[in-house]
Amino acid sequence: MTNGRGADGSSAADPADGRGAADERGTADRDAVRVDRVMDGLRAFGANYTEFTRRFATWLGLHSTDAAALVEILYAEDQGAPLSPARLSERVSLSSGATAILLKRLEQAGHIVRTRESTDRRVVTLRSSPDIRPRAMAFFGPYSERMAEAMAAYPPEEIERFEQFLGTLRSTMDALLANEYENGGPTPPAP
Repeated sequence: MTNGRGADGSSAADPADGRGAADERGTADRDAVRVDRVMDGLRAFGANYTEFTRRFATWLGLHSTDAAALVEILYAEDQGAPLSPARLSERVSLSSGATAILLKRLEQAGHIVRTRESTDRRVVTLRSSPDIRPRAMAFFGPYSERMAEAMAAYPPEEIERFEQFLGTLRSTMDALLANEYENGGPTPPAP
């Protein structure tokens, strides 16, 4: 039924036959199941991405938080927007003090360098070291290739719609974090 009418011509919401409400409930149930499957898929993708980062940490002999920070630094460089220590602190959810200690470890290991590229000499920019980029590319190369292959199976219009969908989800989550979850979460219900 695509036009709102049954095979006998009756309206889908015709209370005389009682099917309209059941059809609407069935559609709502199918939509809810679809939303649950999408959310589960996004959660699983996030968990797998976290596992890739954990394995990258093990591969480099780093703590997982250090590897997550290194991945953020590499990603920001790839996007043409290198991070400051303050921005990295936000991205990895660490205090400024904990981030300073983490950066010292990464710098001592030879994985990052701190530069002063801005005209304001107080601004520090985080860059990956020349030695770490080839190692990161060796580790994440198969991941990048397989993801590109998987996406190549879809037409550009579908990928564009998916980009829009993900953008909407991201802005929704950003708004939730900035508002309803600003102080840790919504007020718990009274017992």
